[in-house]
Amino acid sequence: MSSKSSKKGVYCGFDPTAESLHLGNLLGIIVLSWFRRCGHKPVALIGGATARVGDPSGKCLERPELDVDTLERNAAGISNTIIRILGRAQNQNLDDGYDGDDSVVVFNNYDWWKEFSLLDFFTNVGKYARVGTMMAKESVRKRLESEQGLSFTEFTYQLLQGYDFLYLFQNEGVSVQIGGSDQWGNITAGTDLIRKILQVEGSAFGLTFPLLLKSDGTKFGKSEDGAVCLSPNLLSPYKFYQHFFSVPDADVIRFLRILTFLDIEETIQLEGEMRKPGYMPNTAQQRLAEEVTRFVHGEDGLSEALRATEALRAGSETKLDWKTIEGIAEDVPSCSLAYDDILYQLLVDLLVSSGLFDSKSAARRLLKQGGVYLNNSRVNSDNKRIEVEDIVDGKVLLLSAGKKNKVLVQIA
Repeated sequence: MSSKSSKKGVYCGFDPTAESLHLGNLLGIIVLSWFRRCGHKPVALIGGATARVGDPSGKCLERPELDVDTLERNAAGISNTIIRILGRAQNQNLDDGYDGDDSVVVFNNYDWWKEFSLLDFFTNVGKYARVGTMMAKESVRKRLESEQGLSFTEFTYQLLQGYDFLYLFQNEGVSVQIGGSDQWGNITAGTDLIRKILQVEGSAFGLTFPLLLKSDGTKFGKSEDGAVCLSPNLLSPYKFYQHFFSVPDADVIRFLRILTFLDIEETIQLEGEMRKPGYMPNTAQQRLAEEVTRFVHGEDGLSEALRATEALRAGSETKLDWKTIEGIAEDVPSCSLAYDDILYQLLVDLLVSSGLFDSKSAARRLLKQGGVYLNNSRVNSDNKRIEVEDIVDGKVLLLSAGKKNKVLVQIA
């Protein structure tokens, strides 16, 4: 625990290039939370200005330009997500030196850049930068060597982010900037400006952490297909939970170490149990999914995810009702059929017309193998017809082929 005299302001930047933060951003929020748990002051900076320029770090092409309305909408959504996650997490498991300051500080750099003229930029920032140093940054060098090249706009990005650090250092007492490993060049641009303009040494610090990578070595990104969003409006707590429940064994311990606040001893114990005979598959994944979902979506979000997981489990004894199904409706493929086209129809025919099977022969084959479920109850007979009592609250049916393939049949 740090003393009040050593309490530091620590910031992480988030450019609003999408309407939600994603899994790759979660590391920054977790590191901010760690600093908060140790008595420091976390600050989130929304890049309302820098997002209009585009960070070349880790990019092979210049980012598409976003209109002002989109940027503002994205910035508002990201700010709300950060406040929701950090605001809730700051009251959990704090050390004894916690001073009672629960506030989540979020700034938008457009607030100071909007008044900057080009001449101001040249005079107050540009004259302190050395082109040779800027060109030596890895993110710049790689783009300069590429076929696409680098625009002057993106070339200046590191100076904009550098000035952000200077501004927060001068006006908000922020002396530490954190970010992914690809941000090192941008962070040191800030420490250089602070040293040159304010004539202070050893007062501003940068800290980077490894990027969160998929098993194939690629980044989790906002613009990539299948991005794991942190906003419940774009990705339900159930789907978020399922993502972590499904991570490979090769990744689960690494994710437990970097994405949760579990004691390292407990993580080591889980790792040891995975190597023992009789280990229950997915035990570590379940713990990972619970911890990360609780951090991002809170206890209510975790409860929602667990209820949906149980409700969708083939063979589950959970009684399905309309309220339970409504909560999972967006997470399951669905179709709409007329009541008269469903009632008393052979289940085999419905399995095909709903799109769950391509043919009746395939449906009958899995029926005989015991792999077909109606409202989570196994069906063994290919003569089964849909009865009135099978239609949940007169509105829907849940069909399952095996444990994962499901279709929700809504009654039109």
